[in-house]
Amino acid sequence: MHQPPDILALSQRQPIMHEQLVLLQEREQQMPGSVRYGIKRYQKNPRWNMEDMGMMVYHYKKEAQKENYFELRFCVAGNVYCRQKNTECDSCKSTASRNCTERIESVDVLSFKFSPAHLSQFVKPRKPGTSLTDAILNFNHPSSFSKILSLCGRTRIILEGLLNHTYTGSLENIYVNAQTQMLLLYSLECMLGDKEVDNFQCKFLANEADRDKISKAREILLEHIGEPLTIKELSRKVAINECYLKKGFKEMFGTTIFDFYQSQRMEHARYLLYEKGLSVTEVSIMLGYSSISHFSTAFKKHTGLKPCELLLH
Repeated sequence: MHQPPDILALSQRQPIMHEQLVLLQEREQQMPGSVRYGIKRYQKNPRWNMEDMGMMVYHYKKEAQKENYFELRFCVAGNVYCRQKNTECDSCKSTASRNCTERIESVDVLSFKFSPAHLSQFVKPRKPGTSLTDAILNFNHPSSFSKILSLCGRTRIILEGLLNHTYTGSLENIYVNAQTQMLLLYSLECMLGDKEVDNFQCKFLANEADRDKISKAREILLEHIGEPLTIKELSRKVAINECYLKKGFKEMFGTTIFDFYQSQRMEHARYLLYEKGLSVTEVSIMLGYSSISHFSTAFKKHTGLKPCELLLH
């Protein structure tokens, strides 16, 4: 049986002693006719330096078809919750949750396991083998594999919603089912950026080395979230023509370099403001803005709220 790597160990970049983990909350549920999903919330050790990440697991065994499955796993660190979340402590009830003494930082591990019967409904009739997506969704891909997925802004928003929604009963089933379909879509898009090169309109992307350069540019942008880079500087760092960089980035990731960078900066700003409790001035400086007003304008354009308005929610 295919044994995928431990996503917690990958996130921390070293082995995790599971017997030392403090489990705060655990939930597993089979959605009617859909996906089995689970959430495990652990207390985060202050010494851990963890990286948010996702993983795609395709398990295929020709001689044991009933054991086949497709799974998405995610590890998200740094979320903050109230220990009394089910009842809410007095501070949270009075909307002073940022000063709550019961707040605790967590590591959330989410799992979404899809059955072959569920996935097959999405495949259009066509000749087998013509599409990597179809091969996986129909479980015609001949070998098991695991693939690490980076978390884009769209995926983070969905995961945040799944961790914090208040739906119950039938409405919860509808909500979770809808969100897991979007996670499936974004994860397959991420995978296809590496593997289905025949469909690229930019012919130079058929070259694996050039695709690697575009992917590297995306990584550099995330590493320099507080140090804005010009496209010229970015193109030099990955050794590719500026025009190719802009066109290739747009085709591989579905957004412009500027829009992607701004989106990631504002999502990080939201996290620093709301979860870490930093001031607007501190976040503005950390993200490299020359003035608070410029930061505030950019933040409102992305989120619909001014930074100070977010802190009131």
